[in-house]
Amino acid sequence: MAASIFAAVPLSPPVAVFKLTADFREDSDSRKVNLGVGAYRTDEGQPWVLPVVKKVEQMIASDNSLNHEYLPILGLPEFRANASRIALGDDSPAIKENRVGSVQSLGGTGALRIGAEFLRRWYNGNNNTATPIYVSAPSWENHNSVFMDAGFKDIRTYHYWDAAKRGLDLQGLLGDMEHAPEFSIFILHACAHNPTGTDPTPEQWKQIATVMKRRSLFPFFDSAYQGFASGSLEKDAWAVRYFVSEGFELFCAQSFSKNFGLYNERVGNLTVVGKDADNVQRVLSQMEKIVRTTWSNPPSQGARIVATTLSSPQLFDEWKGNVKTMADRVLLMRSELRSRLEALGTPGTWNHITEQIGMFSFTGLNPKQVEYMVKEKHIYLMASGRINMCGLTTKNLDYVAKSIHEAVTKIQ
Repeated sequence: MAASIFAAVPLSPPVAVFKLTADFREDSDSRKVNLGVGAYRTDEGQPWVLPVVKKVEQMIASDNSLNHEYLPILGLPEFRANASRIALGDDSPAIKENRVGSVQSLGGTGALRIGAEFLRRWYNGNNNTATPIYVSAPSWENHNSVFMDAGFKDIRTYHYWDAAKRGLDLQGLLGDMEHAPEFSIFILHACAHNPTGTDPTPEQWKQIATVMKRRSLFPFFDSAYQGFASGSLEKDAWAVRYFVSEGFELFCAQSFSKNFGLYNERVGNLTVVGKDADNVQRVLSQMEKIVRTTWSNPPSQGARIVATTLSSPQLFDEWKGNVKTMADRVLLMRSELRSRLEALGTPGTWNHITEQIGMFSFTGLNPKQVEYMVKEKHIYLMASGRINMCGLTTKNLDYVAKSIHEAVTKIQ
């Protein structure tokens, strides 16, 4: 029999975070804890369907006027408009001046990909694969892959995490921006930086914007945690709104996986802010062509849930309360973990646990310490030392804290 035409295809390694979850599920140890995958969990360690989402799903199910016809290629209009509105604010000058457009996407990843495909075709020259793409060091691993797969050839990193200080390397970041070629594209985390949980302050964001404007650098924000990070939609969107107020043209990829708990509905939006309405319309016309050959037409269920919630003042207020419930639990787990580590006298400083924000914390554990945690303590976390704070509960906090203490004390 002839060899398979696929015989030369190499076996790709599994995605690390999903491999971690699979290993966790197969582990029979009763003490096991999953601090890997980025999804919210209740204090009982269970997924949470937001009460407002349940309510809206029932409303949609009982609405006999709805059908399953195709949506417009760019997506559900009321979803797109409301998604951009919460990113930019009700009083956004860009919205009032009609220079904002958007594309419904398959999650935040889809928004990034549509943006990347457009930029490779039309930014800084036609079909320009040579424009440098700058991604923070470290960053969400998909950032590199999305832009590489879109055809960009020059993916670079910019300084972000200061391991010694366990905080932001602002001077390194600003220095990289100063030396970046003009028109380079910078991927910026709007809030709750993944994986470090370390965000610039408003004053630091102003410094970043000043350099980017002077150097003609393009900001591409990734906003995956608005409201989920601090509990405040306004606070978590501060950087994006400031850049708009400073006159930047920009892209903002939005995800509603975390803040609506709609992980498997793949609800995302790409907000485009341009100089004027004409420029935005031309950009959207090209993005429509890209969507047509990518997924052709977006799904409606998740978009309807979000649009219905955001367009009703009563449901909107209820949703903000649900989001704050999640954010507050994460903040509580940060405080409790830090206090336990300090009470144990764990070597090192642990103030970074509460200074960081959002779902993830960069603990500072090194790969050998992580290996000890996984193999000896059955606590599953990323090799980088990143943990999902939502995986902590009142029942496992003591065990996790003592295990970190052991790892830091025993393993150098």
